[in-house]
Amino acid sequence: MNILLSMAAFALASSISPGPVNIVALSSGAQHGFRASMRHVTGATVGFTLLLWLTGVGLHQLLARAPALMQATQLAGVAFLLWMAWKLARDDGALDLDGSARRPSLLAGAAMQWLNPKAWVAAVAGMSAFAANGEAALVWQFTALYFVVCYVSIACWAWAGTFLRRRLNDAAGMRRFNRAMALLLAASALYLLLSGDTGPVSPPQTV
Repeated sequence: MNILLSMAAFALASSISPGPVNIVALSSGAQHGFRASMRHVTGATVGFTLLLWLTGVGLHQLLARAPALMQATQLAGVAFLLWMAWKLARDDGALDLDGSARRPSLLAGAAMQWLNPKAWVAAVAGMSAFAANGEAALVWQFTALYFVVCYVSIACWAWAGTFLRRRLNDAAGMRRFNRAMALLLAASALYLLLSGDTGPVSPPQTV
């Protein structure tokens, strides 16, 4: 039971803390509502847990042999975050009250995790801590537990956005909110770039 609690604590700390995926969930909840935002929540959760599982069954070995590939992926992720920030900043702020606006997609949520440098770091760090030897039962156990915690955590950010939706009842207010979210996304991307987190990720070590 102790290892399950440790796994859950790691998953919660990684999933609930502010980050690009949660910022987008918050913004989506405010603009499109909770139900529509669950596409982003589901996609992001599936995308990350797939990445986590692949890391546990050997993806880290490929990364160890081709660190340039990992670095290129993470730099592409920074560029993707900056592009999303630009889109948010340019949004007209119109609330999707009738469901006619383009809503978040499951695929975009999943892709965002694979292009999120922090997701790669969390996947490798998590498997390093709990399933470094690649034991199938531990890999599946950690992945399943992480799925539940990640899903609930991102959903909480989308749900929080729905409360902001009640206060941002005009396009001008929504535009200001979106620009604030865009600044946070851009700051996250620049932090990852300048902090060195876009460098090669070390493979899991036996603990």
